Amino acid sequence: MAKGAKTELANLIGLRFGAARLNLFAKTRAQSALAGSVKSHFRGRGLDFEEVRHYQAGDDTRSIDWRVTARTGTAHTKLFREERERPVFVAIDQRRSMAFGSQRCFKSVQAAEIASLLSWAALKQSDRIGGLVFNDHAHEEIRPKRSQNAILQLLHQIDDFNNRLVNSETSHLSATEPNNQINDIAFELRQVARHGSAVFIVSDFHGFNEDGVKQLYQLKRHNDVTAIIISDPMEHQLPVTGGSVLTDGQKRFSINLASKRLRQEFADKANERHQNLKQSFVQYGIPSINVSTQDDAQKLLEQYYGKRKRSPLKV
Repeated sequence: MAKGAKTELANLIGLRFGAARLNLFAKTRAQSALAGSVKSHFRGRGLDFEEVRHYQAGDDTRSIDWRVTARTGTAHTKLFREERERPVFVAIDQRRSMAFGSQRCFKSVQAAEIASLLSWAALKQSDRIGGLVFNDHAHEEIRPKRSQNAILQLLHQIDDFNNRLVNSETSHLSATEPNNQINDIAFELRQVARHGSAVFIVSDFHGFNEDGVKQLYQLKRHNDVTAIIISDPMEHQLPVTGGSVLTDGQKRFSINLASKRLRQEFADKANERHQNLKQSFVQYGIPSINVSTQDDAQKLLEQYYGKRKRSPLKV
């Protein structure tokens, strides 16, 4: 489980063991026509046997399972899954808005661990893995490769960007200065992600606007895109205390957190932003996953991508 305000490279590498319980493509359809190692839902005479079912009109007679047919007295057909290539590309947000966490860890640390789990899970499925790490003013791309070195290179970049974030190398930017980097990254992903890729974007999506959503929609036309939305509980509900001093990096001001009206207005605004973001993704058919800094990232991902045991064939 993610902890603290700073990533630990050893922890990101150690997540390869937990990632073995993830299957990123258990329920998805491969879009690439290239030969590869990702199982798609396209049925055919491929390389990987899936199951046996009753023979249906139009089935290829060469796929009849004669042993099951002889044993049951009813014709049965073998089904196979074709194997398709599915590069995995992970975009990881390490902007200043991610340097926040009220209790267990910063959003930036949670994002780093999720990206690590996704990357190791992809490699264990023999997929090519690449990524793009970005902050408020820069990004670094790791081209997809089917190797452990590619993941280590990506994790080193994540750790490096996180160190810059913690050391406030972006402090020269005004905290209130408009920043369009998240939307620029959406456009950049269209340039670097090959068609047929599975693209995961791990971010709090602060500053994400309609232009960014449209860029992701264009990306989705040729790729599978998943948005993983990172948040902290305090972003949804202010704590109940007598007062607090806040700063935007330039000015300091006090607020009365004991005010029920203030806390309700804050919660309403936060809920409105979250619902608008979710609705934008739903509108363009982009699946999204909510992750809190309080969550165990591995257990949460297992709810979506956990490997399931196949039930025995009954004939």
